[in-house]
Formats: sequence, C-alpha cells, structure tokens
Amino acid sequence: MRRLVSRFMAGVALAASATVAAAASWPQSPVRMIVPYPPGGATDFAARVYADQLGKILGQTFVVENKAGAAGEIGAQFVANAKSDGYTVLLGALGSLAINSLLPSKGQQFKFPQAFEGVSMALSTPLALVVRADLPVHNVKELIALAKEKNGRLSFGSAGYGSSQHLTGEKFEQATGIKLLHVPYKGSGPALAGLLGGQVDMIFDTMPTLMSQVNNKKLRFLAVTTKDRAASLPNVPTMQEEGVKGYDVSTRYVLLVPKNTPKAIVQRLSDAMQQAGKLPSVQKAMADQGAQAQPTSPAATDKALRDEVAIWSGVVKNAHLK
Repeated sequence: MRRLVSRFMAGVALAASATVAAAASWPQSPVRMIVPYPPGGATDFAARVYADQLGKILGQTFVVENKAGAAGEIGAQFVANAKSDGYTVLLGALGSLAINSLLPSKGQQFKFPQAFEGVSMALSTPLALVVRADLPVHNVKELIALAKEKNGRLSFGSAGYGSSQHLTGEKFEQATGIKLLHVPYKGSGPALAGLLGGQVDMIFDTMPTLMSQVNNKKLRFLAVTTKDRAASLPNVPTMQEEGVKGYDVSTRYVLLVPKNTPKAIVQRLSDAMQQAGKLPSVQKAMADQGAQAQPTSPAATDKALRDEVAIWSGVVKNAHLK
C-alpha cells in the first residue's frame, strides 16, 4: 500500500513539475488573441495596441483574430472551448460578457465568469451619446422631449442585442422614462456606419469607436455617460449635467484565458499586460482615443468579473429582456 501511495505521489509531483516547466517556457509559439467583435471597434483597437506590446515583452507574436457575432458570445465561446495552455486568449468588453451571462442564447455552452481565468483589465472608457446632425435636437433635454413626442419611433443602434452599448441605451430609457427603438448590429463599426448612413437616429458607443468622428458634420455629440467629463471631449457635458440623475456608465475591456490555464502562465501574461499598460506609448494611444489603460492583477480581474454581472442584473430585469 505504501509503495502504491509513493508511486502515486511521485506521479503527481512529476506532472506538477512538467506543468511548471511548460509555464516557465511559455510562449514557445504565436498566441491567438480573439476579439469577439468585428474590426473597427474599441475592443479591436485595444487588442491591437496590447498585442503589439505583448509580442515584444514575451518574445512571441500575438495574432489578433476577429470572431464576431451574438454580441461577443461566439468569440467568447471559442476561447472557453480552447485548450487551457495559454495559446488562445480573449480580449473582450467586460460589460457585454457579463450581460451575455444574464441573457444567454440558446446555443451558449459556457458559463461566465466560471469558464475563464481573469488575467488583467486592459482599458476603461466612457461612452458617448451621438445623434445624426439632421435630428432636430442640440442637447439631451431636447432629445428626451422629442423621444416622448415620437413615442418609440426614435431609434438607437448598438453593437448587438445584449451588448453594453444596448444596455447603456436601456439604462438611458429607464432613467428618463422614454421609449426608443433598439436596432442591433454585429459590432460597433457596423452600428456607427448605420448612424452615418441614416438608418438609426443615435448610438451610445465608446470613445475609441467615436473619436475619429468628433469633427464629422453628419454627427452631433450630446453627452458622455460618466459622472465626469471626458478629457478628450471637454466641451461635451455629462448625462448628469444634462439632468439625467445618477447616470454613470463606463465600458471596461478585459483579457481572459480558458479555465484551468496554469496559474504561472496567467501570472506571466498578467505581468506582461501590466508592464505594457505602464508604457507611455500605450498610455498615449489610449488617451488619444478617449480611453485609459487599466491593467490589473489576476485577483483584481476576477473580482471585476463578478462585480460586472451584479452591475447589469438590475438593468436587464427592469428592461424585461430575455
């Protein structure tokens, strides 16, 4: 019996040492960074900035791949089902991932956040409410009055049903007592194109998506969603300044790996993210897009995952979304 126990313990020790050795030598080949949205949005922007720096810090290429659909669920499911070896990672919008856990599709095969290990936050950004320039409103109060007059006929586009952009709009409806028509797209880029093309009246979207449009005469920026004004849009008021009491919404982006990825790999990747996030070039790239680099430890990231689910649960319930 002692001999069997001794052999078993030796096997466990050998397996553990092999795992540690594999983690220490990681990465030995390119890493796939999955973005669960189309190119052109804030997540895609963040992924490409961080992928470039992670490749330099860790000595291997980080290849950004866009796997869009179902408000980020398709790309997230792809990573949740991947091997837990550190070679497939997810950079996604935390709000959308949390909301998807509250509004899962029939085909969803993973649980959030249980299916993932938190590596690091990537960035945080306010959202802005932007309308078509030919819409006869110049501030949020006028928009609310027009929405009440139209009674559900004014439309807002989003990055998809259940996306953080969608729920930001729902929260706006709940806070102001108006009714809008939601038009879901397959990402922020297509939603912005819909606004520019006149298919929708407004969008709520992130600064990295919208900053290139600040001087576009086809659009009008009415407000930002955070309690403080955005440094990149100092002349644009906040929702609270426009009379929408208690309205404070931001979008955070997070780097995740499949559950049971070796902790040594998670920590090494998190350390690299934190190193990248402190680089002046990364901080400037984020600031130029109205965002803020925000790397965190694995423990802090895991807490953020749980907190985000709690933040959106009330909005989903009050909006009667299914």
